[in-house]
This record gives sequence, C-alpha cells and structure tokens, in this order.
Amino acid sequence: MFCILAFVVLSIMGLFSASHRELSQEAWQCVWLRVTMRPCTVGFKEKMKGRIIAALLHRSTLTARILHKHFELFSWVIVLLTIVSTLWAFRGVYNFYFYGSCNGLNSSGFCVFDPTGANNQVSSLNTQCAATPPKETDLHLSPVPVDEFPTKNKGAKNKIVFIGCYSCDYTRKSYPEIQTLVRDTGAQYSFIHFPVKDETKYLSEYTECISKLEPQNFWQWNDDVFASDKKDITDPKYIETLMTNNGINPKTILDCVANPITKEITERHNNEVRATGIYGTPTIFFNGRAYVGPKPYRVYRNALRSFRFF
Repeated sequence: MFCILAFVVLSIMGLFSASHRELSQEAWQCVWLRVTMRPCTVGFKEKMKGRIIAALLHRSTLTARILHKHFELFSWVIVLLTIVSTLWAFRGVYNFYFYGSCNGLNSSGFCVFDPTGANNQVSSLNTQCAATPPKETDLHLSPVPVDEFPTKNKGAKNKIVFIGCYSCDYTRKSYPEIQTLVRDTGAQYSFIHFPVKDETKYLSEYTECISKLEPQNFWQWNDDVFASDKKDITDPKYIETLMTNNGINPKTILDCVANPITKEITERHNNEVRATGIYGTPTIFFNGRAYVGPKPYRVYRNALRSFRFF
C-alpha cells in the first residue's frame, strides 16, 4: 500500500522536480509488482521509509518510533484518505458543472469555483438580494395553472417555466440565457411575472392582458421590457410606447388593465406562485425541477438532459 501512496504523491511532486520524477517511476514499478501479486522492491520501500522516519527523528522520536512500528497501517490510512478526498473533489467538480455549485443544486455553501456565490443569488421576496440556502424539495409547480400563463412551443417534450421579476437584477441576468435555450432546444416555454418589487407590480396586469389579447406580439414586447432600463419600465407611459412599437393597441390593453377581473386574476396568480415555495427570483422549473438563481448556460442546458451520476 505504501507503493501506491508514494506513486500518487511523487507523481504530483514530479511535475515540478526531475528527482521526484525518477522516484515516481520507481514507485510505479513497485505498484505494478503489487498489482501482479509480487512483493514490492525492498530497496525502494526501505529507502523511502528511511527518509520519512529520519526526517521525523529531528522533530519527535516518539512519532518516528510509532510510525516505524505501524508503517503499513499508516500507508493504508493515507491512501484511503486520498481516495476519499479525490472522490469528494470529483463530486464538487461534477456538481459545479451540472448545477453551478460545488455543493449541489441550489446550494449556496462556499464553492472554490464560484467564491462569490453568484450562481445562487436571488432577489428575495423582501426585495433584498440574498444567497439563501435553498431546499429544492420545497419548490413545486403543482399549485400553478401553467396553461393560464403565456406559453410557446406547446406540446414540446421538454418544459421550462420561468418565474421572474422585470426589474430584478438576477432575473434580468438569466432571461437572455433562457431565451437562447428555448431557441436552441424548441422546449415548451412559459413565462410568469412575479413582482418582487412594488414599482413593477402593475406590469403583471399588462402581461396578463397583452398575452391574452395580443399573443402574437407578446413575446417581442416581453423581450423589450427586459432589454429596457429598469427605471424606464416603472413608467406606464414608457410601457405604452413599447406596446405601440410592437403593433399593440394601447387603448385595448389599458381597458383590459382597468377591468377589475384582471386584477383578481393577477392576485390569484401571485398567490398560486407563492404556494410553490418560491423564496426569490429567478426560479426556473425544468421539467418540474427547480433551479434557483442565475446559473451559467451549461447548467440550464444540462437541466434538460436526464443523464446524471448523482
């Protein structure tokens, strides 16, 4: 077992030192002998054992004596720890690639590849930006009648439900990535405006009316709202200009917005979205599985693939 440990350690050190490369070759020969059920070269094992114990003698004779007596057991422990740490590191890399976090989907714990936690930050329901530790199992779409919200590519195998806020930074960061994904995959895509910030709460009623009365022009109008400056979209007059630019009759939409039934519908929709367990935007469901926060495009793309190790 010591040969395996020496081979791993010396191979890494050999990247920076020619002398260690020679030792790693000896260690490999030792490993090969052990794999083929032959005893390791005594000279190499004793040489390395002697070096280690000699170095310890200058620090602690007791430690050197214990190590000399239990050298093989010590080798086994170090090798097992190396294997476990390697597997743990592999799991972290895997999770980061597929989920944007070393710790798994929607986990905001520290990740060396995302030290700021940017991939899991959200605009929370109290309008403050946060990286709240999420629980994927608490998020579910069952309370939401998705077919009542604007949807395109109906009937496609893969289904994406995007819950976001027009004026929230993290939603605005994710929105273009999702539009690219929908174009690339042809997935069924539903958009739900969930007004985290009061200044754009009125846009839920505009979204409801435009998607029902002008469905052919809704998606371009929706893109334009997200592309606009956040300050501009707080002004209803600016929104009317966007409607006109997209061939939408503002008077027709304003009449719909003024209808009390529209307000009732949007309030009901907001309550249904809250019942999903949502704690911030963006929250995006891929085939029913929730991804919270602005993930890299590869994470969204992988979300539509069923193959997973974990």
